[in-house]
Amino acid sequence: MLDPVSASRLQFALTTIVHIIFPVMSMGLAPFLIYFTWKDIRSDAPVYEQLRRFWTKIFAVSFVVGTVTGIVLEFEFGTNFAAFSTTAGELFGGPLATEGMMAFMLEATFLGVFVFGREKASDALYMVSAVAVGLGTWLSAVWILVANSWMQTPRGYELARESGHLVVLLVDPIAAYANPRFPWMFVHMQNAAVLSVALFMAGVAAYHIWRGGIGADDGGQSAEFWRKTLKIAIVVLLVTAPLQVIHGDAYGRHVYETQPQKFAAMEAVWETDSYVPEYIFAIPTSLDDLTDPRAKELFGIGIPGGASWLASGGDPQAQITGLNEFETESPPVAIVFWSFRLMVAAGFWFVLLAFWAGYRWLTGELYDDDLLHKAFVVSSLLGIFAVEVGWIVTEVGRQPWVIQGVLKTSEGVSAGLSGLEATITLVGFVVVYTGLLALYTYVVQRIIRNGPPAIDGAEPAQSTPSEGVTVDD
Repeated sequence: MLDPVSASRLQFALTTIVHIIFPVMSMGLAPFLIYFTWKDIRSDAPVYEQLRRFWTKIFAVSFVVGTVTGIVLEFEFGTNFAAFSTTAGELFGGPLATEGMMAFMLEATFLGVFVFGREKASDALYMVSAVAVGLGTWLSAVWILVANSWMQTPRGYELARESGHLVVLLVDPIAAYANPRFPWMFVHMQNAAVLSVALFMAGVAAYHIWRGGIGADDGGQSAEFWRKTLKIAIVVLLVTAPLQVIHGDAYGRHVYETQPQKFAAMEAVWETDSYVPEYIFAIPTSLDDLTDPRAKELFGIGIPGGASWLASGGDPQAQITGLNEFETESPPVAIVFWSFRLMVAAGFWFVLLAFWAGYRWLTGELYDDDLLHKAFVVSSLLGIFAVEVGWIVTEVGRQPWVIQGVLKTSEGVSAGLSGLEATITLVGFVVVYTGLLALYTYVVQRIIRNGPPAIDGAEPAQSTPSEGVTVDD
């Protein structure tokens, strides 16, 4: 049986790791759907109607499951982290309430029109519904990230005692809600969501092209759909992949300036040092190094002075404060360090993949490069994986604080929660969320296997021939 602190942290981690998949899909799909809707209205090409209808199905499923899992997360603030809610409720509750009343209601109100109203609504109203759904999706991210970024860099508050409890009083809403971390988190998260969906779209399209033998001269309705999907995804990847790396570099510098202990954990720097290498790829030299990595004892591909350069903005000799210099306990360094390596490696791979595909497009070999298609298929879920490990760096790297410098995670757990209760609910959540994720995966797979919808009464061409069926059949 686990203690209530460990069980509560694991439960919240589990529910967050599963939940984040669905907002990534809906936020990432939102700009694509707005574009598909606009092209469907303005263009006579039936492929844009197919694109809109096909990807709207996946968006709708992601929205529904994301809503269910998101509500559970908010309940956990009361069931497992009541002390945190008591302390930060005045500041933390506002953004969450605004997210529900503003963003969620906007999205939910127009979603019915967008999903079911194409034949009943005018072009103008339908376009408005597409924009409103997309805007609502992104506004949800605004308020969630306002709350989370404040936990990373709290501003605009005062501490007081009420009925014997430590509470945070909001004294400057602008300073609190426009805290220095918010713009960094918002740009990085939203770009990551669009990048992740572009990778997913490219992977699905590449699979059908690779397995179905869809070449450049294939005139089938389904063939045109997957070719168009792949090209649109590549265009988006060529923009978002480099931007994520460039922005991530600047974001890392901001973390060093505002959360130096987290930055030291990201680079596994225990003793204050300069000219610290940035390991893009690292291998532990012993099993102990896997669970207790230290920058000077790892073997890998690194940039000499890279971490110092990242921290300072251009000086490879800059000094990085080691973890031993901080008074509070260190974050779980191994989790933060290796998660950061995985995120960085994925980011560089996305850039390489995007330019590889762009080059093949320019040479006219985009539909003939099976190795590229396989790379897209393998990478189709790597964007979501990168988001997951990125959030692990963000949240685990802040430990032991739930509110940086204000309240520790162990102090935020519900006082009346027993280890038995927390463990039982943790096990229950593992079972339920595993089943929910499996069901979501099954539904999305069914949508993908069915392929694009038929237009004008025509049956959709089969991208992948059924086993045992010949042309003569």
